[in-house]
Amino acid sequence: MIATEDLTNSPQGIARAAEILRAEGLVAFSTETVYGLGGDARSDRAVARIFDAKGRPRFNPLIVHVPDVAAARHYARFDARAEQVAAAFWPGPLTLVLPLRPEAGLSDLVTAGLETVAIRVPAHPLAQALLRAFDGPLAAPSANPSGKVSPTRADHVRAGLAGRIEGILDGGACAVGVESTILGLDGAPSLLRPGGVTVEALEAVLGVGLVSGGSAERPNAPGQLASHYAPGAAVRLDVHEPEAGEVWVGFGPCPGAALSLSETGDLVEAAARLFHVLREADQRAGAGGRIAFAPVPEVGLGRAINDRLRRAAAPRG
Repeated sequence: MIATEDLTNSPQGIARAAEILRAEGLVAFSTETVYGLGGDARSDRAVARIFDAKGRPRFNPLIVHVPDVAAARHYARFDARAEQVAAAFWPGPLTLVLPLRPEAGLSDLVTAGLETVAIRVPAHPLAQALLRAFDGPLAAPSANPSGKVSPTRADHVRAGLAGRIEGILDGGACAVGVESTILGLDGAPSLLRPGGVTVEALEAVLGVGLVSGGSAERPNAPGQLASHYAPGAAVRLDVHEPEAGEVWVGFGPCPGAALSLSETGDLVEAAARLFHVLREADQRAGAGGRIAFAPVPEVGLGRAINDRLRRAAAPRG
């Protein structure tokens, strides 16, 4: 067991987190999307420890976090499309999958041996402060046991990873609440994972439609495994009338719902609340229980919400 330090959003807390990272330790930290589990992306040992702490399959690539687009260019090759999208959405909840520079110096474990790298510039001020204090690239998947519900608060991280990592840097609740959108630009623009930037917004900037990319069998970006974000309880989707004993989670007007993603039908609020509500529903359902979700429209952030819910409901191996 590792003694996990609770670190505050202060110059002292940030400095201590950077010190841990430089010693190849692991620190969970808040971003605008979810909490990430950070380790030095150049260190095989640190990255291997991320996989071990999460129980994550090693064929599943990690996202590299950097403070700005200039830093990103050190690790990935940018073409005109990448520059255009980065200018529009960075810093923010968008990850780009781009050709890896051979001289990048990243651990092969980060890219799962692929010739591409997933890279992001987070907008959260605490994530920015930590990246600049550490002065290097951080591999940072979501700070939770692999396949389980993603963390949007420090106590979520503590519940899943305390004793496995060195520190938790508390930046409060995450504003976006679902992971970053992943856009593949190593070929035709492809949606590898819906997330905090909508498909509509990306297509408007690129001027072309996105194709679907990636697969659960051979993931080329995080978040593509068929069963993911899974609570302990079974999950049923698109439910207008719950069955007896189910914890019903509403969206919009749902009289009788035990919980709601957004009573007003606001997709931004629903995304921000998704993982916290999923955890709450799981606790209420208890062992062997069931959770039923009301329909969420498949538009805008609804695509990201439904993607997470479908993976939460998928059969588990």
